[in-house]
Amino acid sequence: MDENIANEAWWRRQAAAQGEWWKKRAAGLQEESLRQNNLMYGGLIGVGAVFVQPFLTSGAASLDLSAMICVIAFSLAIPLLSALIVLNRQETYRRRMSSSVVVLVAQQVALGLGFVGVVAGFWHIMPIAGIAILVGAILGVAVHGAGYVRLEEEDARATPGAEQPPQA
Repeated sequence: MDENIANEAWWRRQAAAQGEWWKKRAAGLQEESLRQNNLMYGGLIGVGAVFVQPFLTSGAASLDLSAMICVIAFSLAIPLLSALIVLNRQETYRRRMSSSVVVLVAQQVALGLGFVGVVAGFWHIMPIAGIAILVGAILGVAVHGAGYVRLEEEDARATPGAEQPPQA
């Protein structure tokens, strides 16, 4: 009986140590995610401003379908991205990300609209360029995913004592 109590206490200590390790790791990942989000939001605003600028002087009647899609997508994305940058500063100050469903939806919509605007802008220049940006984006996501997973795996196997999860 005493052995079972000792084992239970040991498992509780192990679970608590694992929980603490994951909390520290998650906090670091949130801060990095905030930095990466800020980079994406700012980049898409800049690209949107550059892509939409030539269409400001030409009338709406002279825009083809891809140009109209580009303008409309960025006209929706830029205000959302701007609001997300301001929110991102508050999240950075508080050192945590917002858990609001509205914010999560706005992030996905803004990034999606920005991507649609970029593809439509390149498509307007040349259809093959629109296809190339689609392929490049898919490859970019694959490269980022593979690199991210590898970095996190290597970090978990880092030098002894450097934030490794407690072993059972």
